Amino acid sequence: MQAFLIFAIGGFIAQLVDGSLGMAYGVTSTTILLTAGLTPALASASVHLAEIGTSVASGVSHWKFGNVDWKIVLTLGVPGAIGAFLGATALSNVSTEAAEPWMSTILLALGLYVLLRFAIRPLRRRQLTGVSPKLLAPLGLVAGFVDATGGGGWGPVATPTLLSTGKVEPRKVIGSVDTSEFLIAVAASLGFLFSLANQQLSWVVVGALLLGGVAAAPLAAYLVRIVPMRLIGVGAGGLIVLTNARTLIKAFDLPAPTPTAIYGAIVVAWVAALAYTIRVVIGERREIEELEEDAPAPAQS
Repeated sequence: MQAFLIFAIGGFIAQLVDGSLGMAYGVTSTTILLTAGLTPALASASVHLAEIGTSVASGVSHWKFGNVDWKIVLTLGVPGAIGAFLGATALSNVSTEAAEPWMSTILLALGLYVLLRFAIRPLRRRQLTGVSPKLLAPLGLVAGFVDATGGGGWGPVATPTLLSTGKVEPRKVIGSVDTSEFLIAVAASLGFLFSLANQQLSWVVVGALLLGGVAAAPLAAYLVRIVPMRLIGVGAGGLIVLTNARTLIKAFDLPAPTPTAIYGAIVVAWVAALAYTIRVVIGERREIEELEEDAPAPAQS
């Protein structure tokens, strides 16, 4: 019972982060399962089976709050499902460890770009023209493959890439990526069920992750709608930088106290960017309120 509660809490936290920022459910959940002693393949399989339910709950919640662009969902999700199935079936034979530092470097650069873009030069609505299928299809294929082979990666690959284009509202990027994850979860799960026929899955673990994730989905979708787009962008960018910096530090086995110094510098910079963004958002809202107060009252007939 204690293990079930721990996994359920882990699923809740993972989905709260994922539903709010469009990433990190797989990374967070897989880390918990690996720490508990599951093999990489079983951990990834368990997470993707749980994601079938959590992605439905998250997708419905985002749809109700108007956070979903169905064109993005299909154009990104269908190739993503193909990539996820291929990645799941190849996990036992193909190692992505050698490519991990390179991928993390790219993602870290994207995360830094997203953080600075939203903190210093926010998006304007006139720029929101939509993303071309020429980007969405290959992005989905790569993100799906990385997600299945790494136990997570759909959000960290797809979300920062779409945010960095500046052509879609952050809340719709997050909602659409989360909703399309259902297709990736189903395809990856089928691939794992075929390839792991001789290994026993723990349905208790799957159920705990699912329960926690479903409980968190509506709250996460609501947070995306009410939190300012600038703040979401800065939050997502900082999370991407911190997550991938950790991957690179582990890959290069940096000696102490270098990792602590790097983490400290990233956190300080991230907190400063968040504080600056919050101050700007509050200032903008006060200006709007003052303009509304100074506006002449409408004439009564």
